[in-house]
Amino acid sequence: MSDKLKVGISIGDVNGIGLEVIIKTLIDNRILDYCTPIVYGHTKVASFHRKTLAASDFNFHVINNPAQANAKKANMINCWEEDVKIELGVATATGGKYAFISLEKAMIDLLAGDIDALVTAPINKHNIQSDEFQFAGHTEYIQAKTESADSLMFLVSEDIRVGVVTGHIPIKEVSEKITKEKILSKLAMMNDSLKKDFWIQKPKIAVLGLNPHAGDNGIIGTEELETIIPALEEANSQGIFAFGPYAADGFFANKSYLKFDAVLAMYHDQGLIPFKQIAFHNGVNFTAGLPVVRTSPDHGTGYDIAGKNLASETSFREAIFSAINIVERRRESAELRANPLKTTKLSRDRD
Repeated sequence: MSDKLKVGISIGDVNGIGLEVIIKTLIDNRILDYCTPIVYGHTKVASFHRKTLAASDFNFHVINNPAQANAKKANMINCWEEDVKIELGVATATGGKYAFISLEKAMIDLLAGDIDALVTAPINKHNIQSDEFQFAGHTEYIQAKTESADSLMFLVSEDIRVGVVTGHIPIKEVSEKITKEKILSKLAMMNDSLKKDFWIQKPKIAVLGLNPHAGDNGIIGTEELETIIPALEEANSQGIFAFGPYAADGFFANKSYLKFDAVLAMYHDQGLIPFKQIAFHNGVNFTAGLPVVRTSPDHGTGYDIAGKNLASETSFREAIFSAINIVERRRESAELRANPLKTTKLSRDRD
């Protein structure tokens, strides 16, 4: 039991559905067969949400640090001492303040190696802003904390995987932010992640165009001709199997994504709208390209249903399992690289 991965969980906005989906996930003891969950929050806040769910039989095991985690319990680290005013369904400064405290303390332990992965419940990107948090979202914050040059917002499910070249930026800035170098960087991270994190030996990646009809040979914009196609040619010369650019509407309408291991979209909504339509209840947001593993559910704070016992925990549960699988694959890959004889033996056994 002590060999199980320790998965840290940040609670997100206390006025949203974060703790609801966390509790609904952890109340099923079968998840303890796969990991030791450690939630960063406070038992008083958790108790408030537990009562709204009538989950009187569920309790967290309180610890001071990950080393004290009980492998047979859902653990919680109290990250503050004061009482917190909870206003379910309302975006408040309080919600942002404690979402950040939870996230910050979880990140400290993740970077120290005291937990093996981090699963983040949804935040409100507006009320979390402060002197300490000046980022567009989790992805940008975690990239900065790991001192990584780049990262990839990678939405994954059993049926489809979608990454984006540009993330949380205004639409009017998208075109100027799309460069050959940025596309190549995202393709390289996606290709590497597919190999390392999903064990796909020769990934095939579809790349979407920016403009309607993928520019229609320059009639509806020239980004495809001047930027995207040269990036694809360079990627293929580097051994990355990238195809396109495809017109986004027809690509998803005729299910062409099923022919590829992943899809690289040019901007946030171009990729996330079809992804959520296809895999909303079991989709996971994975931050690829980092030395640490972080996942999250593919939904937001859910203020409109907070406290009503209506939120589905499916995506959050999948986020935990995805984090576990990715950590285990990375470790096994590292072990195989360190032991070439084992790699050869495994290859012969498969033959």
